[in-house]
Amino acid sequence: MKLYKTKRILVTGGAGFLGSFVVEKLRKKDYKNIFIPRSKDYDLTQMDAVKKVYKDSKPHIVIHLAAKVGGIGANKANPAKFLYENLIMGLQMIEQARIFGVEKFVNIGTVCSYPKYTPLPFKEEDLWNGYPEETNAPYGLAKKMLIVQGQAYYKQYGFNVISLILANLYGPRDNFDLETSHVIPALIRKCVEAVRENKKEIVVWGTGKATREFLYVEDASEAIILALEKYNKPDPVNIGTGCEISIKDLVKLIAKLTGFKGRIIWDTTKPDGQPRRCLDTKKARKEFGFKAKTSLEEGLKKTIRWYKEYIKR
Repeated sequence: MKLYKTKRILVTGGAGFLGSFVVEKLRKKDYKNIFIPRSKDYDLTQMDAVKKVYKDSKPHIVIHLAAKVGGIGANKANPAKFLYENLIMGLQMIEQARIFGVEKFVNIGTVCSYPKYTPLPFKEEDLWNGYPEETNAPYGLAKKMLIVQGQAYYKQYGFNVISLILANLYGPRDNFDLETSHVIPALIRKCVEAVRENKKEIVVWGTGKATREFLYVEDASEAIILALEKYNKPDPVNIGTGCEISIKDLVKLIAKLTGFKGRIIWDTTKPDGQPRRCLDTKKARKEFGFKAKTSLEEGLKKTIRWYKEYIKR
């Protein structure tokens, strides 16, 4: 499928964290017809709204980024919402895309879909070899079912649905709310506030032993557009850096970059989540030439700089 820059592209979640970078990059690459629905106008958990967004945008291509996301705390507090909203949005968006004659659908998955004890690095073929880590299993399973939906629709209808499995994202414009944020923005906020308020300690969830892989948001947006332009198979593809870091080392690095020199207290009554995470990224490189460019330290510096400017506004 050759992609023409004149194609109409619907980007759900296009005003959100990842979506805003995807839309910027599309525009830089001279894609002109981009439709960004707002949640106040289109509640994509409702079928009427899904039909309306297709009627209003008349897309050739859909990049489905709209999702209910959050860290371990948010997932533990709202497992039903995380499962239902992510699954119903995706099911309806893909089904209506097929009905409306959309040419290509880009489905965004998550590393949380992998089994809790997956051998490192996580390979795409390991996706079904066990149950996800319990604290975010409802979210991970909802996203995993959308991969199955895409494969089923490809098999039965010849509908071009591609699925990308993203590592944990971070970067400017992330959610820094301590109740719902992921680990990096939460740590940056805690450290920056501690420095500003001259606090002597910060509290961090878990033991620090778990490892994670973090993907800078601009690299993620680049991968999505490369896959949009070059990948046309129903099998999922990992998108990440292929590098892991322990939460303990991550905290030390963020403390150093923010200038926090106080004590770090580990609240071991709180869960670590999945023991280790690191994706095998060879397939993305082979299929559409994606390789992450931003090192963790460089990405963290950019994110901290942005956050410090943001809180001054």
